[in-house]
Amino acid sequence: MSGRVLVCGAGAVGGAVGAALVDAGHDVEFVDMDGDHVAALRDPGRGLVIEGPVRSRAGSVRAWRPDELSGRWDKVMICVKAHHTAAAATMIAPHLADGGCVLTLQNGLAARLAADVLGRDRVVVGFVNFGADRTGDGRIMLGNRGAVALGEWDGQTTVRLGELFRLLGDFEPDVIATPDIWAFIWGKLAYAALLFAEATAMAGIAATLDRPELLPLWRKLAGEAIRTARAEGVEPAGFNGFEPAAFGPRARAAESAASIRAIADFYRGGAKPHSGVWRDLAVHRRKTEVDAQLGMVADIAAARGIATPALSGLIALIHRIEGGTAIQDDAHLAELAHALAA
Repeated sequence: MSGRVLVCGAGAVGGAVGAALVDAGHDVEFVDMDGDHVAALRDPGRGLVIEGPVRSRAGSVRAWRPDELSGRWDKVMICVKAHHTAAAATMIAPHLADGGCVLTLQNGLAARLAADVLGRDRVVVGFVNFGADRTGDGRIMLGNRGAVALGEWDGQTTVRLGELFRLLGDFEPDVIATPDIWAFIWGKLAYAALLFAEATAMAGIAATLDRPELLPLWRKLAGEAIRTARAEGVEPAGFNGFEPAAFGPRARAAESAASIRAIADFYRGGAKPHSGVWRDLAVHRRKTEVDAQLGMVADIAAARGIATPALSGLIALIHRIEGGTAIQDDAHLAELAHALAA
């Protein structure tokens, strides 16, 4: 046992991780903005259901809406979409015990947004790349295992990092505690550029990455993020087929193609054909995390004088789909690649 744990955001990531911790015997509760989802989670007849090839479980859990939350927790895992981070951090701040900490299990630079509210000393930075979708109220499809890592902001080894490492080990046995968590965060930002691109199409992650005519676009998208990371003093880390060196300025096209093929193979072996971004657009019809992920990269790049035409073109395309002036279509990416080559 590792003290009381609150999972903030019981969707794909929070639901999957939290369920594993509950089943391992930890003292875990959930808070989520969606009242229908919360009602399902605590209903003995429905509960938190995990489905898919990785693991399955059922059974009710202790879950609350934000207006019902009472008490203080030693550890809070923030698992909301990146653009909801500031609101989530503000909501949980009065419920964080003295000496307690927050672990951000999110995409992008969400840890920075949480730290703006809570302070860096209360934030431990997490990274996840497993595949999961919320498929209904109380239901999570865990499609595949993937890399999970965590680390202190400044790379130190601390008691709380060890506690969180052991806690996450009950979800992912191969979890990594790293002195350079920002390498994973920036690696995921470069990787995410590929997934945001996939979200504009309909064919699925593996089929879209397999398109040979798009290799120059993949090189530009990942390359711009990696160039920005290096300007920030971070050497991105690889995971699950993604090899950052294959998208650097001196990388050969064959090296990039090999990494793209490995990423596609990673998804071919799972039960998650589309990215979460794709589901935001196609299923949930809601805004994506593009501004809180790629938008932040573009802003940092601009501040450092780095041009990001591929990322900026992709962000604009996502905005058009979010706004209803474009639909998801396999033709978009060839058009973007052509425009960048002109």
